[in-house]
Amino acid sequence: MTDETIAPRRHRVAIIGSGFGGLFAAKHLKRADVDVTLIAKTTHHLFQPLLYQVATGILSVGEIAPATRIILRKNKNTEVLLGDVVGIDLENKTVTSKLLDWERVTPFDSLIVAAGAQQSYFGNDHFEAFAPGMKTVDDALELRGRILGAFEAAEVTTSEAERKRRLTFVVVGAGPTGVEVVGQIAELADRTLKGAFRTIDPTEARVILVEAAPAVLPPMGPKLGLKAQRRLEKMGVEVKLNTMVTDVDYMGLTVKEDGEEKRIECAVKVWSAGVQASPLGKLIAEQSDGTEVDRAGRVVVEPDLTVKGHPNVFVIGDLMSVRGVPGMAQGAIQGAVYATKQIKSELKASAGERKPFKYLNKGSMATVSRFSAVCQIGKVEFGGFLAWLAWLGLHLYYLVGSRNRIVAVYSWFITFLGRGRSQLAITERWVFARRAIEESRDQSAQKAIG
Repeated sequence: MTDETIAPRRHRVAIIGSGFGGLFAAKHLKRADVDVTLIAKTTHHLFQPLLYQVATGILSVGEIAPATRIILRKNKNTEVLLGDVVGIDLENKTVTSKLLDWERVTPFDSLIVAAGAQQSYFGNDHFEAFAPGMKTVDDALELRGRILGAFEAAEVTTSEAERKRRLTFVVVGAGPTGVEVVGQIAELADRTLKGAFRTIDPTEARVILVEAAPAVLPPMGPKLGLKAQRRLEKMGVEVKLNTMVTDVDYMGLTVKEDGEEKRIECAVKVWSAGVQASPLGKLIAEQSDGTEVDRAGRVVVEPDLTVKGHPNVFVIGDLMSVRGVPGMAQGAIQGAVYATKQIKSELKASAGERKPFKYLNKGSMATVSRFSAVCQIGKVEFGGFLAWLAWLGLHLYYLVGSRNRIVAVYSWFITFLGRGRSQLAITERWVFARRAIEESRDQSAQKAIG
């Protein structure tokens, strides 16, 4: 009779999401004695802060959305799964994901949930069909098609009223994304497309920024907000503060300004006014006694970024609610580093009591136009060309892949020093794919009911 030696099973870590939080978590576990499974509903890691540059023709999708499998192919302990997470069982320690008709159950010993957030329309989800957000590659390509398509339609129409509507662009929300989008639409019209049409003058396009708050870039304070506002107004952007959107439809939108409702006829509407956390946050909270979610659906985590009663379940990035931690890439990255340190520490017999997560605020910034940005680092606030250079350097640093960095620098050089943009191709499918998918789903639902 012989004794069989069974090798001990390695610690299993499941990661949900391939954004900054999920990707950095996987990277920091590369040499750990664990088996990692990263589950995401897209095949790429999206550099979301530069998504608006895809929408306005500066960068291509490939530069800001490299394939997750390629990024992690040297992580021999990591498996990448494509699928939409439809279930999390904290008690039995499993994650259920679905791809087409296939369902996969992934067991875990430790779980890192970095599912991110989506656009919020504050209960008016029907706005989405007419005013896409800026959260996914599909959003950016659809918006590029709508923005450039509006100029093409204006060139063809013989109606003066329709021409004005087509050449009116409205961005809702004056946070960093809204400011960056509206600035690039203005520059696209004033510089890149100038002289490219025969019956219209793109420089006469009307570009409007709508914000319900009394200031531009509210989180960055009044000084930088005013600086950004003045720069936008100098570019010809109409900035409407204390203005709330009450309705959106195909022909335009209705706003409430100074107590009275007004109508803005416009073809292109961009929504960047709010975010809503992934539904997985609520799913996790319901399984953890005492854990709550905030108004945006984010999980109110413990000091060590876990949920009550489950010290092996970490919630990071846009899905976590921690006072003083903004929904930015830095918060997700620092949360990922912290969570992976705790997991690696627990594998050691000498693991002690966990220290609370501490967020290091490295500052925030937003670009307004070429050669102009605003930057806040601690108590230091500055804007203009120096801030713009700092913005370029920081975003270049976090861009994944040396090739992508080189291409981005080249594209920025062409766009900001010249007038050209290399990504001005659009297709009809980019614009109408959302509508076709929704109609297909409605038909499938009706067949299922019948």
